[in-house]
Amino acid sequence: MNSEPPPLPRRGLMFVLSSPSGAGKSTLTRLLLQEDRDLQLSISVTTRARRPSEVEGRHYHFIDREEFARMRAHGDLLEWAEVHGNFYGTPRAPVERALAQGRDVLFDIDWQGTEQLCRDEALAQDIVRLFVLPPSFRELKARLERRAEDSADVIERRLRNAIVEIGKWFEYDYVIVNHDLERSFQAARSILIAERFRRTRFTELSDFVSGLLAEGEALLGAPEPEDSAAKP
Repeated sequence: MNSEPPPLPRRGLMFVLSSPSGAGKSTLTRLLLQEDRDLQLSISVTTRARRPSEVEGRHYHFIDREEFARMRAHGDLLEWAEVHGNFYGTPRAPVERALAQGRDVLFDIDWQGTEQLCRDEALAQDIVRLFVLPPSFRELKARLERRAEDSADVIERRLRNAIVEIGKWFEYDYVIVNHDLERSFQAARSILIAERFRRTRFTELSDFVSGLLAEGEALLGAPEPEDSAAKP
């Protein structure tokens, strides 16, 4: 029989990963989800065409522009952005439900979406922002070309946008330069674990500590009043 007490109730956190296209954000997202069963992915909606390697409902929910406009008008999106001529957005309801249940949500979104999330006062304290940088711009270009999923024109547009995106690095809580994928993954994992133990995330910590103190006093007696004039 397990006699260990249940863990303290905790509000979930929003772990946001951003980077220019090709820097490794999506790969780190996949590795984090594989390693951590307590982490769930926020599935964005997008109006862009599905890539051959992508699965509906797993990577994105692929919708048309009319449906996207309807969701945006009804306040059903936590954030939305236009990137490379396509629209992306985060559905509100599943995220708010997960946080209230103490589950952590991973976001694979760009800097525009991150800025919008941080404007929501009700969610601002839940957000942890991590920006992933490439080791060099040449390597970024090479990675996009090796991926072989976009035309030359699209790759050039992504690289030009990367200049703007990289310039937003200072708005994030943490930054990783992705020289080595395994080391970058371990760094991201460590950040996530540490942020789970931030004092403000525990919803009943004050009551728990009060109970500890009361138990201590019951066992040992009330502490003697401190003498303010006494010196150590």
